[in-house]
Amino acid sequence: MKKQITFRQYRAMDLFIFTALLCVCETLITLGATRWFTGEPYTLSLTPAVTAIVMVRWGGFAAIPAVLGAFVFCLVSGATLPQYVIYCVGNLAVLVLTQVLCRIGWKRLHESVLLAMVFGLLAAVLMQLGRFLIALVMGNPLAVCVGFIATDTLSVLFAVLLVWITRNLDGVLEDQKHYLKRVAEEMEKEKYSQGFDLDQ
Repeated sequence: MKKQITFRQYRAMDLFIFTALLCVCETLITLGATRWFTGEPYTLSLTPAVTAIVMVRWGGFAAIPAVLGAFVFCLVSGATLPQYVIYCVGNLAVLVLTQVLCRIGWKRLHESVLLAMVFGLLAAVLMQLGRFLIALVMGNPLAVCVGFIATDTLSVLFAVLLVWITRNLDGVLEDQKHYLKRVAEEMEKEKYSQGFDLDQ
């Protein structure tokens, strides 16, 4: 008899998979930007997009990819200690969205394409705003602080696009407690249906 995993184990595995994929992608993208396309004025990060998706799935646990994505970016790009603080702490501003999500509900993201895209947009913009404010508090010149916003336009667009795409994928942009309950109910109905057919 197969041993079923607990809800906590499922959540841990899910968070690990999303965060591990994010870290690998961030490493490759950052290496490309720092070694092959050093003249480009814009950067691309998957952290806002993945954080937005994880937030829908697990709420405040979205802090994990938000911080680790920033950490990997800083590590690979050879950032200074103040930059680690700016990126890792600044990205946590995205957690403001958890309150918004509690009010509107994750189902609304499926019902409205516009709302889903705005959600992805806000995730990316809040991270940029967080980095801007942390950099400002740490005494950086305004021009440097603005750079944390101006160079990350591609990340915003990618976050909007990825959230828009995942809203159409079954179970991806869905609260996981609801998803597991829904899957269990569907399996139960299928068992009942098969048993009913056999009786005929």
